[in-house]
Amino acid sequence: MPITNSPCRCLLFGYHQKQLHSPRGILITAIVCLLSSPTFFASPAKALFTNHKVSKFRYQPFSSSSSSSIMSASSRTSSSDMSAPLPPIVRREEDRFVLAGVLPDDHPLKSKLIRQAQSSTNALLDPPRKISDPYGWLRDEDRTNEEVLDHLKKENAYTEAMTSHLSSFRDQLYQELVSCIQETDYTTPANKEGKYWYYTRTNQGESYALYCRAPYAGDDIAIDWDGTKEAPILPGEEVYLNVNELAKDKSYCSVSSVSVSKSQKLLAYGADYTGDEIYSLYVKNLETGEIVDHDESIECSGRVVWGSDENTVFYVKMDEAHRPYQVYRRVLDGSKRSDELLFQQHDDLFWTSIHRSSDDKYLLIDTSSSETTEVYYLDLTDPNSKLECVAKRRTKVLYDVDHWNGHWVITSNVDGTPNMRLMVCKVGQDESQWKDVTIMENGKEMKLFDGGYDYSLSSVESFEKYLVASGRFQGIPRIWVLEMKDDKEHVTVNKSTLLTFEEDAYDVNVGMNYNFDSEKLVLVYDSLTTPLQSMEIAMMDPNNREKRRVLKAKNVPGYNKSEFDCQRIFVTSRDGKTEIPVSIVYRRDTMEQHVSTGQAVPVHLIGYGSYGTSSEADFSVNRLPLLNRGMVCVVAHVRGGGEMGRQWYEEPNGAKYLCKENTFNDFVDVAKWLLEEKKLTTPSKLSIEGRSAGGLLIGASINQAPEIFGVAILGVPFVDVVATMTDSSIPLTCGEWEEWGNPNEEKYFDYMMGYSPMNNVKAGAKYPACLLTGGLHDPRVQYWEPAKFAAELRHAQDRKSSGPVCLKMDMTAGHFSASDRYKYLKELSFDYAFLLDQLGLTDV
Repeated sequence: MPITNSPCRCLLFGYHQKQLHSPRGILITAIVCLLSSPTFFASPAKALFTNHKVSKFRYQPFSSSSSSSIMSASSRTSSSDMSAPLPPIVRREEDRFVLAGVLPDDHPLKSKLIRQAQSSTNALLDPPRKISDPYGWLRDEDRTNEEVLDHLKKENAYTEAMTSHLSSFRDQLYQELVSCIQETDYTTPANKEGKYWYYTRTNQGESYALYCRAPYAGDDIAIDWDGTKEAPILPGEEVYLNVNELAKDKSYCSVSSVSVSKSQKLLAYGADYTGDEIYSLYVKNLETGEIVDHDESIECSGRVVWGSDENTVFYVKMDEAHRPYQVYRRVLDGSKRSDELLFQQHDDLFWTSIHRSSDDKYLLIDTSSSETTEVYYLDLTDPNSKLECVAKRRTKVLYDVDHWNGHWVITSNVDGTPNMRLMVCKVGQDESQWKDVTIMENGKEMKLFDGGYDYSLSSVESFEKYLVASGRFQGIPRIWVLEMKDDKEHVTVNKSTLLTFEEDAYDVNVGMNYNFDSEKLVLVYDSLTTPLQSMEIAMMDPNNREKRRVLKAKNVPGYNKSEFDCQRIFVTSRDGKTEIPVSIVYRRDTMEQHVSTGQAVPVHLIGYGSYGTSSEADFSVNRLPLLNRGMVCVVAHVRGGGEMGRQWYEEPNGAKYLCKENTFNDFVDVAKWLLEEKKLTTPSKLSIEGRSAGGLLIGASINQAPEIFGVAILGVPFVDVVATMTDSSIPLTCGEWEEWGNPNEEKYFDYMMGYSPMNNVKAGAKYPACLLTGGLHDPRVQYWEPAKFAAELRHAQDRKSSGPVCLKMDMTAGHFSASDRYKYLKELSFDYAFLLDQLGLTDV
């Protein structure tokens, strides 16, 4: 499915991450929403997603019968520690509430708020149900309310006071993190149509990337670089976009869709300077360096696609709920008075994205909800072509397409298969003509991907003579190279090869491959102990190790692979039958000491478990400061992700809708296995972390079993689930009714209330030390969610036995944290210092 406009609470990382080539030939940065952990993934965030300023009616639907309020008990500290700083006084409005269900006729927003999807047949709550919202006053759509801003500043001041003794330790961690990266570096050059090599560079002391290119002079390039920022990577190098210049005097800067025209003389890109994921569109002449097109009135999602000429670009606009819904065609020479509206999606459940087919023949418009897809196409080679539909939407039928040799190559779960099938039809044929792709094996015709439980297919990318399929088998990412027969009437596979690698567990993805007629395929590969590397394989003989070539291996200063090891094991869940994959990485000497002495070691456990997004067993330089202090890092591949196929995500046995609690149960079960069966650690030495929807996982887990965790980091956490999901004016809400369920409906209300972290903090319980982070301009998880949850934790927990609750709010960023790579590492050092201090590891 398209990655470019994912309507989810996830994180997208840029610098130092795998750069992938999507099935449509779009350069994107790898989404690793499990991944949503800065602990495990090294990079400042770069937003390619969408957003905008939301409606000013953001306090509703709530009702308050009086203005009575009390001060939260969190304003006090225990008598045993009167010297500790006092947390901010947070006003509680006990009679304040949010309504779920049918709004009363006299409600001021009854005509404006959508209460359920157009296609839903579930009964709404009638009469409506009240949801207590004592901290609802913290919600300010405009981010201008002085009382709210003052409170957030006081929260930051309190957090700084609580951690002021860690100032020098933070500096030490920051220096360690910086020392683990090669600051002056470059990405693997990729040839585009025999004209230029394209790559990016980073320079020591500079916060952002430089987009570079050099004239193409044959495939066999030998990079002779002296390692300095002054020296070119390739002869004739030019910097065609310096993001450091764009970011000058700005507190935030993110660029998206950096792409050149067919002639490679023009450059289109989007820029966001606030973190709210609202992008402005720019077109630059690469010969003169001038900006030749920019309209300040255009606010788009960040996706920009070139037409077949130098005069046309396509972009996507958003509605008031930050939903990408309109596709426009813009003519750059000014011959048209206004941009042409090419497509509009009216259904609030559906998000819209654009890309080109791998052969650049078609513009493809994907409009989809979490469960249903519709794809439109426009022939870019025919100026008179009209927009056509590949297949009209059918409820709960997902599909994605690429073009190959006059056919649509389709991945789909049509007919209700648990995973995606690989299918084809001729362009212009409807869905009744879709056929499974087959191959002859031992004289028998076999379906390559039948959508069954064994193989999970995620995407297919087309080349002139090959198809490259990406998916999963036995919980590990896999890539298949399909050698195709030259037949314009039929799609016939001569040979299918599953790529193999030396390590048992790893992460592998298709890399940057610009050229449709290529015989070679670039991959990106890493594992828990192997740093990222890009490699080139011959698609004709893809498993021939002698023909494989490592193009570039990431240099990690000071890292010695022989000092580290990893395991992949399975933990049985509480249901007695589900086996939860768990990845463990550690220093060899740490584990040897534990095995020989039985002494408990500190463990850092992370998870995500939402949207079918997989947490990979990949490498991160950012975990090295933890590992080098004797910590063991663990990834729980809990249900709700896609590690074991879509069945790991979907009902009835995954973790969606009315089985969402499987995500939290799996995580707690893994934690208890580490404590009770593995006996690797103790509660006081067990820290946990999750970000965004992973923050929901952490919030629900500490509510379920607060006594088994010592420290919790909740990054931009989605914790006010029910209140948020009742309100269609909040970005993502409508689209995510197909993820969590809709609490306005009788079917889901009680179940969602049963796990929503904000509504389930245990009164008088001992809670771990908690650090919550947020971004004031975050459109995916609104800043008030971590602010409200921090206040609720302090109010309800046992203050004498519980750890501190600290909130750190970035007043200049959005969902993806700092865009400046050095600022990002400073923020990460703050998180680590808090974590290690609570574990008593600051002197290690």
